[in-house]
Amino acid sequence: MSRALRIGAAQMGPIHKADSRQAVVRRMLDLLEKAKAEKCDLVVYPELALTTFFPRWYMTDQTEVDAWFEREMPGAATRPLFEQAAKYGIGMYLGYAELTPDGHHYNTSILVDRGGKIVGKYRKVHLPGHSEFDPRRAFQHLEKRYFEPGDLGFPVWRTMGGILGMCICNDRRWPETYRVMGLQGVELVVLGYNTPSVNSEKPEEGPHMRLFHNRLSVQAGAYQNSAWVVAVAKGGAEDGFHMIAGSLIVNPDGEIVAEAKTEDDELIVADCDLDATKFGKQTIFDFARHRRVEHYGRITSQTGVVLPPEG
Repeated sequence: MSRALRIGAAQMGPIHKADSRQAVVRRMLDLLEKAKAEKCDLVVYPELALTTFFPRWYMTDQTEVDAWFEREMPGAATRPLFEQAAKYGIGMYLGYAELTPDGHHYNTSILVDRGGKIVGKYRKVHLPGHSEFDPRRAFQHLEKRYFEPGDLGFPVWRTMGGILGMCICNDRRWPETYRVMGLQGVELVVLGYNTPSVNSEKPEEGPHMRLFHNRLSVQAGAYQNSAWVVAVAKGGAEDGFHMIAGSLIVNPDGEIVAEAKTEDDELIVADCDLDATKFGKQTIFDFARHRRVEHYGRITSQTGVVLPPEG
């Protein structure tokens, strides 16, 4: 008997600065209805799914910044989503900006089981961008200003019949993200992203390259850890600032089995058999047999590059 999860990747189109939480949740509920019609077990929403990608805006008033953050989850705006998902028996991955009771700010995602219970929380570790206004940039990317690096590491959870892990956006580019979860036997990694279509420091690198890097990172992470990966965008032009879409579901061989066709709200679906992860985990990526940790010390003892001596 296979352990198949039918997963809906719930891509979202742009969310503008003026859009209310309630209007956004209405769109998320519409995607949930489609997931129900498709008989999904789990629906995956994007990073910062409740708001525009506010780190593109430079703000100095902390009250203005905090307005983009959630103080509780679920809150008044999101409770209908939790209730409907539980009614349908559909689990969720949801990304949002978290303001903790003791005043910490994180780029966060949660894993919600099919009964509506939060079973896992992850806080984004690899924060891209910068912390101060940069006049050279066509737009700002101020995640380092508004968020603290995640403090929970890369845990995994036994839920929905499998071993699931989470990450967020830029984390997907770092092989360590997948490997730390892979070393815990992860079978499915779910993640959301908001990725500008142009790198403001390399404007000649267009959307085609950004989409290529998105696929490359996700497919490599899936293959090298023999795990399913579901990566879901918030894409399109938010208040004139364009982000890639390209949501995709990748199997443990690194093959794309479903990919979004639009930059709008769109549900893509795939049946993900968690038992399909076993072959890779027992052969080429049998870590117990093949890893050589005595040679990997630099990975955890060093951050920046140390060049070899000259001459």
